[in-house]
Parts: sequence; C-alpha cells; structure tokens
Amino acid sequence: MRAVPLTVTALAAALLLTACDSGGDASGGGADSGSSAEGKSPGGACAIGKLGSEVGPVNAAPAAGDSGNVTVTLTNQGPECALEGFPAISLDAGSVSGNVPHDEAAQPQKLTLAENATATFTITYARGAGGDAKSLSVKTVKYGLPGAKATKSFPWSYGDIALKGDTGEPDASVSAFQQAGD
Repeated sequence: MRAVPLTVTALAAALLLTACDSGGDASGGGADSGSSAEGKSPGGACAIGKLGSEVGPVNAAPAAGDSGNVTVTLTNQGPECALEGFPAISLDAGSVSGNVPHDEAAQPQKLTLAENATATFTITYARGAGGDAKSLSVKTVKYGLPGAKATKSFPWSYGDIALKGDTGEPDASVSAFQQAGD
C-alpha cells in the first residue's frame, strides 16, 4: 500500500519540474514564445511592451560619406527576462523601406535583464547625400525583438542613409544586444 503514495508523489514532482521548463528558447523562436514573449514567466523572452527605450546618437554622421552610430537603450520595466540575438530593424522613408542587416562580426550572447536593468543595440550607418538617388531619406526606424511580431518605432533625425551599390540595400548594420550599466 505504501507504493501508491510514493508513485503519486514522484509523479507530482516530475510534473512540477516539467512545468518549470517553458520548452521555448530565449530568442523567442520556440514553440512557447507566445507566453514568454508577453513577459509573464521570469527568465522568459523579453516583451517589447515591457521595455522602455531611449534613443541617442553616440556619433552621428555629420556629412555624406561619413559613418555614424545611433544607440538604443532598452530598460526592462517588467519581471526578469532574456534577450538574445539581434533586433530586427526596418528603415521607413515613406514609400520606400529597407531592412538593416546584422553586423556580421558581432557575436550575440544571451542577456538576462532583471527589472530596471538595461541593454543596448547600435545601428551603424553611412550617411548619404540628401535627395540623392543612392540615399534613403529615412523618416522612421522600426525595431522588434527576435521572434516577435510587435515593433516600436522612433523618428530618424540623423540624415539620409547611403545605399550600397546597385543592390539598393541600406549601407547600415545593427549590433547584437549588449548589457549596459553595471
């Protein structure tokens, strides 16, 4: 008769341990990315709606042909969550838009953000000549988290972005998420 309570206890413990694992990955691409993307489970993927943002130039390009950097700082305003990989960046110039590729030299790492902790990503770009056919007159930048559909945007006030050769792709790249602060 003692075997039944031990079996029930072992089964309950196994179910409890299984419930602690979301089964999705922190990049938001797993099967359970819906609940973790909402920021409901501690340590799950960060939700864009729970991240405050601040945009500021580190080194804005002053003239056509110059290189510039714009950093976006994200502050976690919810429970502990994780960021991994690269943000998705789209440049909007009204009737034309372009996606910014990832910095090929960047090595993404998983970051765990406690409440009020910060992380950054940086957009590096080559400034284009205003009104030139080989430039994108960017008005707005949209960014999203890996594996998520929701985006946030901010106005772009750092000049036109040059286009690469005949491809029409923006001459820009985005870094992986990086820990900020202490």
